[in-house]
Amino acid sequence: MKKAPKKAAAVTKARPARVPAVEAPASRPKGRPSALVDTRVVYCGDNLEQLAKLPDGCVDLIYIDPPFNSNRNYEVFWGETKEKRAFEDRHASTQAYIDYMRPRCVELARVLKKTGSFYYHCDWHAGHYVKVMLDQLFGENNLLNEIIWKRTHAHGSADRFAPVHDTLYLYHGGAGHRWNALKLPHNPEYVEKHFKQVDDLTGRRFAAITLTGSGIRRGESGKPWRGVDPTRVGRHWAIPGKIIDRYKLAGDSVQERLNSLDSAGLIYWSRGGEGVPRLKWFADELEGMAIPDIWTDIPPISANAAERLGYPTQKPLALLDRIINASSNPNDIVLDAFCGCGTALVAAQNLGRQWIGIDISPTACRVMAKRLKDVCGMRESEPGHRAKDPKCFIVRDLPWTIEKLRAIPPFEFENWAVIALGGVPNKVQVGDMGIDGRIFPVGTKPAEATSKKGQTASMFAGDWFPIQVKQTDKVGRPDIDAFEAVMAREDRQRGFFVAFGFSSDAEQECAAFHKKTGRIIKLISVREILDEQHVQKL
Repeated sequence: MKKAPKKAAAVTKARPARVPAVEAPASRPKGRPSALVDTRVVYCGDNLEQLAKLPDGCVDLIYIDPPFNSNRNYEVFWGETKEKRAFEDRHASTQAYIDYMRPRCVELARVLKKTGSFYYHCDWHAGHYVKVMLDQLFGENNLLNEIIWKRTHAHGSADRFAPVHDTLYLYHGGAGHRWNALKLPHNPEYVEKHFKQVDDLTGRRFAAITLTGSGIRRGESGKPWRGVDPTRVGRHWAIPGKIIDRYKLAGDSVQERLNSLDSAGLIYWSRGGEGVPRLKWFADELEGMAIPDIWTDIPPISANAAERLGYPTQKPLALLDRIINASSNPNDIVLDAFCGCGTALVAAQNLGRQWIGIDISPTACRVMAKRLKDVCGMRESEPGHRAKDPKCFIVRDLPWTIEKLRAIPPFEFENWAVIALGGVPNKVQVGDMGIDGRIFPVGTKPAEATSKKGQTASMFAGDWFPIQVKQTDKVGRPDIDAFEAVMAREDRQRGFFVAFGFSSDAEQECAAFHKKTGRIIKLISVREILDEQHVQKL
């Protein structure tokens, strides 16, 4: 058997670029995609109440990462300012946890479109009970995947194998679902092992793969070509469909298409042209490998990661990018009913999706707003502007009334007051040395250092002003005296005190303190902050 002399190439070579693991959105959102649902909104409140206000079948993709039944208390540091809030991830029993989640999942199943997808992120503590509940609500036949994500590295465990993974249960809405098949680049070791040969003309690595399929055919695919008869070994000619499409092979018959491949130098002849012809499958034309249901390629957020907020259950942006890319299209509506630090919202905005977020914590909602501004370049605006500007969003139902601010927990109130002044809330709630927050002049910010115990400590060098906050109706002279001692100890020339009200003795003491030392204490009421009258005092 001799290889025929080469002719002019009869194919159009158009090698596709390698498919990236995450693709850019095809378009950006243009106004509201639905007349029934308001998007680019963060709701502050119980998600059970807010979900009940949404119409049936209005959301394309739901991702939730609710508190696990892990029986742990977290001390949570938020935002670039390392704002701290404590929340309790604790339930009396697994049944209590399921009883808490069931009515919320009922509402989530209701608002999900029939063509939508639902992701529930959990861990081993209650994951199996969660799946039973979701099977009942979404239908066990609608379970698409049980995804395992390696969320951390192995660590020692005294009496068992180290738990290092989370579980994501993926369900569809019952009538098909959005699916974009993402690909991952092949491992270099795989390419090195399977693409050993190098093309003489181009220098490209390739693997020589078969051009025949199993079984004898009586038509054209069973006829000899260039002296090679595939039927002698019980096979027939079979050119992969992807190759026909990729190279736009000329000719209607199998033999004509084989001629086109050979003319283009795409056939490898073993044994110097005397062996069986095989197809050159080039390594740089690989489409990537399908993503399996075990995810080990998305690392957890490291201590030095730029996106790290210090939130102990914060998920990496790459994880939400994958979920949103795979299960939604540009301008689809994404809902996260347990927003936390807002990673799903940031990913949705960056990928050109509409989104709705819900969280019960006022502090979380304010930090989410700051993250959307800083990371996504968005602007907080009124409802009328968002329909025209896809870069606008709004936070609703924040407790910005005197009555609601009286009712929220003390640490939430402190965080609200400090953030409202543009300050940095103190990390330490106990033993804060009389300082609830600090204001830094423009151009300065606290540097970070690590203590011997591995805990982050703020090194507040340079110019800053202390903030003291009291959730009381009338701050008196003793509180002012204590704050004066703080200012003297820290050698600060200016300080701010926030409360609902101040006694005349407190005001007189501030005046006497200034006359005696030259230091200034600005008294700011909650009403002044709500009415935005505090700016002049700052």
